[in-house]
Amino acid sequence: MGRSPVSLSRLKLGKLKVVRRQLLQRYEHQPFVSCLAGLYGCQWRRYQRAKAQPGECCCSRLECSCFALLIVTFILTLIFLYFWSEAQNDYNDFDWFNFGNLGFWFPWSVVLLVVAAALFTYIALLLVLAVCLLSEGQRLYLHWSHKIGILVTLTFSISATAVLSDVWSKEWTTLLLSFQVTAPFLHVGGVSLMTLLSWPIALHFFRMNKRVRQVALLSLFLAVLFALYLVPLGMYSPCIKEKGTLGPAPTLFGHRGAPMLAPENTQMSFEKAVESGGEGLETDVTISYDGVPFLMHDSTLRRTTNVHEVFPNRTDAPAATFTWDELEMLSAGSWFLQRDPFGTASSLDADEKVQVQNQTVPTLKEFLNLAAQHERLVIFDLRRPPRGHPYRDTWITRTLEVIHNESSINSSQVLWLPADQRSLVQELDPELQQTSGDPASVEELQEKHIVRLNLHYSYMSQEQIRKYSSVNISTNLYVISQPWLYSLAWCAGVHSVTTNALHVLKKLERPLFLMTPDEYSLMWILTDIVSAFLITAIFIFHWWRERGLPFWSGSRQVNENGPYSKFRTELSDVWSISSISVRGEIRSSPLTPNLPTISEEPPI
Repeated sequence: MGRSPVSLSRLKLGKLKVVRRQLLQRYEHQPFVSCLAGLYGCQWRRYQRAKAQPGECCCSRLECSCFALLIVTFILTLIFLYFWSEAQNDYNDFDWFNFGNLGFWFPWSVVLLVVAAALFTYIALLLVLAVCLLSEGQRLYLHWSHKIGILVTLTFSISATAVLSDVWSKEWTTLLLSFQVTAPFLHVGGVSLMTLLSWPIALHFFRMNKRVRQVALLSLFLAVLFALYLVPLGMYSPCIKEKGTLGPAPTLFGHRGAPMLAPENTQMSFEKAVESGGEGLETDVTISYDGVPFLMHDSTLRRTTNVHEVFPNRTDAPAATFTWDELEMLSAGSWFLQRDPFGTASSLDADEKVQVQNQTVPTLKEFLNLAAQHERLVIFDLRRPPRGHPYRDTWITRTLEVIHNESSINSSQVLWLPADQRSLVQELDPELQQTSGDPASVEELQEKHIVRLNLHYSYMSQEQIRKYSSVNISTNLYVISQPWLYSLAWCAGVHSVTTNALHVLKKLERPLFLMTPDEYSLMWILTDIVSAFLITAIFIFHWWRERGLPFWSGSRQVNENGPYSKFRTELSDVWSISSISVRGEIRSSPLTPNLPTISEEPPI
């Protein structure tokens, strides 16, 4: 028995639906857009998305606000990430600062850098997704989880920047110094970014139907672009020099020895500094209760000894209140292996680790004899004993006794830094190299017979260095451990630097980022020309491509050319075929006189 006409009609209708679905998939199956919308707004299915037609706004007011907040968060997170990555020179100081406040060691600086990098990557990916969706003509819809993520990132960036600005304000000077070596390359990066952004901007510019919006968009884009083009005219970098004008590399002073390779302020550390090629040694001196000058940077013994094990009730007692016999009982190296402040302890072999464990607190006499043996310069800070100390008032003369009578060093090898009783010291030993930590006027320095300045690297100024050098006052900057900062000091004409990374800086044969003015001019002019050419080509291409797209007057379409009309025509054909075929079958069936016919095309 054959099938009834009604069954045949339903079968053909089902087949037509399959054909329609297959044809629609040809146009609606967009894996790239689906991936973008899914990652950005969790809109993985086609019906969840909405396409912004040419001339329409890309999103609702709420989504516009979210997109603007995303851009602001991206900028602030980028600033903080750049700021903190350039502050690596002082990570060790930052971690020890937290140790002093929290009482335990943890590499907070590295954790902060990793978190900042992860959050920046997350925000950057969201911004790329948003720009790609706009380029595809999709309406933006940011998922609520991403909105929370943006707020968390924004809060982190603002809070971290505010806290570090308050506690570590000198790092902003480091940021400004970094621009003197990175600005030429940041310029290239900024111009490249604007060139990439010209693609979606040109696309939306030619699809906008309101002249005011077009003018506003193009004006903002061109203002930023031309500002970037002209930025090199105001750039300054001491590393842009004519050939043959670069001076000798700054000599290197080991900061408390070689603290990356051995425990700071120990004999092993100073021996490592000498082996690494350091021309000078820097340390800190405190006087014990019974008058023995010894090496210790902090006011207490907690950070760099095992005082908490040997004298648990005197952990926070001033180092100067201990006698020398008590100090000899302490280990000055075990903490280095336990905390690994620079992440370098694993590079030590078994014998070196045993040697580290056996390090003790050295005396000033031992330090000076080692420098004399290797003919190295020395510079040290001298901490005055607290009130009630037997050597409270004779600390200067006691230190001079060690230099003159107890050690074999020549006075000319000593850079005398303490400012107290300087006139007396000059009378007792005129051969000492008088060194000052105060960037005073040239006249004042000459009056005090100062021959060297010992300044924080944030005071780096090529003009000031030249001024002091013209009257034979050399400049030493501390503490410089990053190659880019050492390169900047080299280009600026600094005579010497104090560093934690002797073994790294000694390998530099020339400053990083060094170039001649002609090379720099060629670099930025060529970058600007290539960028201008590509942006012009992109705008011409979009103008040419968009000529065939529908032209919209208000909300009414007046031209049916281009890919949009093709999509509408093909889609209408599907519905037309379906309606004609089904209508013919139903009308030919005598068993279905009351069934409605399909005569209207569904809306597209």
